[in-house]
Amino acid sequence: MTLLSPAATGHAPAAAPDGGSRSVVLRALLRNKLAVLALAVLAVLLIAALFAPLVAPYDPNAQNLLLRLRPPAWQDGGSGAHLLGTDQLGRDMLSRVIYGARVSLLVGAGAALLAGVIGTVVGLASGYFGGWADRVLMRLADVQLAFPSLLLALAIVGFLGSGLWYVILVLGFTGWVSYARVVRSEVMSLRTRDFITEARAIGVTDVTIMRRHLLPNVMAPLATIGTLHVAAAIVAEASLSYLGLGVPKETVTWGAMLSDGQLYLGTSWWVAVFPGIALMLTSLAINITGDALRDVADPKVYRR
Repeated sequence: MTLLSPAATGHAPAAAPDGGSRSVVLRALLRNKLAVLALAVLAVLLIAALFAPLVAPYDPNAQNLLLRLRPPAWQDGGSGAHLLGTDQLGRDMLSRVIYGARVSLLVGAGAALLAGVIGTVVGLASGYFGGWADRVLMRLADVQLAFPSLLLALAIVGFLGSGLWYVILVLGFTGWVSYARVVRSEVMSLRTRDFITEARAIGVTDVTIMRRHLLPNVMAPLATIGTLHVAAAIVAEASLSYLGLGVPKETVTWGAMLSDGQLYLGTSWWVAVFPGIALMLTSLAINITGDALRDVADPKVYRR
């Protein structure tokens, strides 16, 4: 019997784009001015976070009570030495916002990566094997969905204690369900296709089939979910830090800055407004980038 290749059957997944298609997709992405702006914002944030000791004008925890609650440079009483003003302890707001980006991006990327790995493995196993494995894994997902994610994160962090890596672990372990459900749905629609049946017929192992034939076909939705989860994890970390259950107090975070600044909104608005703006712009830029990456990763784009 002559074994046809997946491409010959007409049932193979869309092929990866060649160099010409990549250039077309790249040009289409660059024509999306909103996506380019979002990428520029993320690039600035990433550079600032990576090189914070070089970019930030001051130590973010250096206190000077003689300079407390100084307004931004453009406001009466402000100084060019502190462009975004100072907080209630005389700490430079610009330096604290820059250092806060470090924690937010690390938590967002780490939590999304951990949740993505767990959810992808669970989704692949559930969708490919089906049967009792599918029922058990999806019931576990249903149980977790029964608890509000932030409330569950609060309970776990309250039990384990505060800490940067604890926050990443908690947000990762509470965010895998959405990945698993989407991957399971995609795999269930692919596992009966001819190219999967043929791979089984020639003795390809289940692990190899999932890794080489199924995983590449779920990368587009994973990219979208992953970017959305990065933004959600950043907001969740800010919420935990705002409540005092995130990273330790000596670590600069936007959520803790919001918590400290809420008492001064009526008199010194900049203490809370600037970290809030940084949090909003970061989340918005990541979501916009996620939409653009979804379009780029979608195989249908290559057929246009």
